[in-house]
Amino acid sequence: MVLFQRSLIRSLVQGQLSLCAPLSGNESSVPAWCSARSRHRIDRHGCYTTSVIAGVSERTLIAVKPDGVQRRLVGQIVQRFEQRGFKLVGMKLLQAREDILSQHYHDLHKKPFYPNLLRYMSSGPVVAMVWEGHNVVRTSRLMVGNTNPAEAYPGTIRGDYSVHISRNVIHASDSVEGAQREIQLWFDRRELVDWDCCDHSSSYQV
Repeated sequence: MVLFQRSLIRSLVQGQLSLCAPLSGNESSVPAWCSARSRHRIDRHGCYTTSVIAGVSERTLIAVKPDGVQRRLVGQIVQRFEQRGFKLVGMKLLQAREDILSQHYHDLHKKPFYPNLLRYMSSGPVVAMVWEGHNVVRTSRLMVGNTNPAEAYPGTIRGDYSVHISRNVIHASDSVEGAQREIQLWFDRRELVDWDCCDHSSSYQV
């Protein structure tokens, strides 16, 4: 038995034997749990190997608005996203220019409150951030809560910190496409940092 085990290990190391099933060229040959939970690669021996969960590099724009900055809420908001397991890849404090704000809120330019919105968003510094992680756009929206604080659940950022719809502390992109547009608007590519998080394997690999 010992000799058999040694022979088996030697064959695996030398690449003469594979524990993976041969490829059939069909998607159905991939185990259901693999296709549902993870992204897979095919190695040089024709074997399926498990990689990270698909969509883990999704990014979203989160911005702490002037009232959130004035009330010293930046640290508590950052902590919530860190504790959730998302990775910070961009962050800066800035006085938002009118051209950025007008492009950011272009869908609202016909609303009666639009001038006041721009005035408010330019009234003080904004902390703009880019967070990365699996399903980060949708999850961030749930963490932020309803636009109207009166309808935001306790435990959400707006439910805990905001008191009025005109001062609702934070912005979060509402779609993957919207996030891509907003990130390009608020950040230069050189301001975003690609880095390996130490807990990535335990958070995202199966």
